[in-house]
Amino acid sequence: MRKLTYFIACSLDGFIGDPSGDASAMLAFVDEEYFAFLKSEYPETLPTQGRRALGLDDLENKRFDTVIQGRGSYDLALKEGDTSPYAHLREYVASRTLTESPDPNVEIIGDDLVAKVRELKEEDSEFGIYLCGGSQIAGELIDEIDELVIKSYPIVYGTGMPMFGSDFAVTEFTLDGVRSFGNGAVVRTYSRKR
Repeated sequence: MRKLTYFIACSLDGFIGDPSGDASAMLAFVDEEYFAFLKSEYPETLPTQGRRALGLDDLENKRFDTVIQGRGSYDLALKEGDTSPYAHLREYVASRTLTESPDPNVEIIGDDLVAKVRELKEEDSEFGIYLCGGSQIAGELIDEIDELVIKSYPIVYGTGMPMFGSDFAVTEFTLDGVRSFGNGAVVRTYSRKR
């Protein structure tokens, strides 16, 4: 069975963006060392436009062949005129308001997101599924998430968009690894305790 991995950036106090979802303050931490890590370990998480601009279009997928994101995350790309932000992956956007896809590479999941994720997890593939965000769909899919990769940056927001927009429930994960960087960023990997 394929894993669903929530690969997410956050502040020290657990927010993935400011109250409007803007996470641009975190971009300052993508220095040479950190970018080399992303490029070598999680190349498919780099958006297609950025890969092309940096001449990295030929990077092979290492962990994922499918990405799921919420409407808010997808809207960030749409505002830049990018209708397929992860063209190197099979793309799904969870949205109850976007009824038609603006791109043939992007499939809209309008209802029963959990059932669709379970269907994707049952597929035969050596690659997993990348949950890109945001908060609401992570909360909706909490019971389906098998792995967390949390990229923490040394900033505090005080308030903002939480990693999980869900009701209170204790969900346990086991720490698998920690990697720290000279810029103060820390990447923690957890497996779902089942």
